[in-house]
Amino acid sequence: MITRRRFRSVLLAGLLATSGAGAYTLDQFSFEDPAQAEAFRELIEELRCLVCQNESLAASQADLAQDLREEVYRMFKEGKSRDQIVDFLVARYGDFVLYDPPFKPSTYVLWLGPFLLVGIGAFALTRALLAKRKSRDGDLSAEERQRLNKLLAPDSDLAGADRTEKDRAK
Repeated sequence: MITRRRFRSVLLAGLLATSGAGAYTLDQFSFEDPAQAEAFRELIEELRCLVCQNESLAASQADLAQDLREEVYRMFKEGKSRDQIVDFLVARYGDFVLYDPPFKPSTYVLWLGPFLLVGIGAFALTRALLAKRKSRDGDLSAEERQRLNKLLAPDSDLAGADRTEKDRAK
């Protein structure tokens, strides 16, 4: 029993000690020009991590994201422009690497899909409401109208019954 506790303690201590070992920071990328450093940071904020998919390259802790950051850094250091770097990454990984993909035939579904779905939903709702309006029962018949008036009349039997119950309660 003691060895099991000791094993758990050692395991927990090991996990806690190594939990930050794989963390990546942007401090490892240094530039002579602060403007170039800012451009680098802005660019990696605009690029999507291919593993995480909902994080930018700047925020992701995935190994592939670190590799891509290093690749972008290397290209910046070689003097390549922002457009050249983006073109390289898009050619290699496709438009998915961009958070803001261009409007072109391969991304029409991405850009127009939400509007198409809203249109289909509005069409379906309109049809359902119109069908419901058409299927409404017609006006009341003379017999039904007479019965309704009798029930709603202030001197009807039901209204009188309600009054007598209220009087009894007092």
